[in-house]
Amino acid sequence: MVDIDEELVRRLVTEQFPRWAHLPVAAVARQGWDNRTFRLGEHLVVRLPSAEGYVPGVAKEDGCLPALARHLPLPVPEPVATGAPGAGHPYPRSVRRWLPGDTLAATAEVDRPAVARDLGAFLTALRRAPTTGGPAAGRHSCFRGCHPSAYDDEVEQALAVLGGRVDTVGGHRLRHVWRRGIPPATWWRRGPGSPLRSAGCSGSRPACPTTPGGVPAAGRCGRRSSPSQATTGTRSRRGP
Repeated sequence: MVDIDEELVRRLVTEQFPRWAHLPVAAVARQGWDNRTFRLGEHLVVRLPSAEGYVPGVAKEDGCLPALARHLPLPVPEPVATGAPGAGHPYPRSVRRWLPGDTLAATAEVDRPAVARDLGAFLTALRRAPTTGGPAAGRHSCFRGCHPSAYDDEVEQALAVLGGRVDTVGGHRLRHVWRRGIPPATWWRRGPGSPLRSAGCSGSRPACPTTPGGVPAAGRCGRRSSPSQATTGTRSRRGP
């Protein structure tokens, strides 16, 4: 992971956005893991990926946020500029409008029923937002929404690490549980009713072009067509 601090962000802004070089830079109090966030003056915020694996999310969010904003009842961050690698940060980054607020847990007095209603209305609108042309699930979403075989390599690596901690029989059993729990790729799709479409997953193209798990690319992302298609292997993962 890249070490990102206020001085680095200040250099990046001065180098690539000189019109904002006079604005103060300050780290936000609550940082995320995927990205680091810094206030830029009163009205802007800089969001920087902390590692290479989070870079695809920059272009996705810069493209999807404005498209979604037209369909949502509450404001979402508005991208205003995208920075290029430089000044000690090897990845692109996004400059957005700052949305004031705080977490629910940190708010002493709040009408929680009203918050629940607003949240429900927001999620309903998000689900209804059109997704034509939106990005399919893939690397930018850390393969969330893809066929479980997208994680096959990681599972094999984990089993290899566990090799010295479990006996051979135990290792074979763990691998068997994983293999048995992966549903057939032919079940996996993105249909009109899929919640994955609401998250910006397009149904017009394969979401994951490569198949480290050996599953055809066209079947890697989406959801099962019907709950009734669950096999014994699938049920064993979620319980009776």
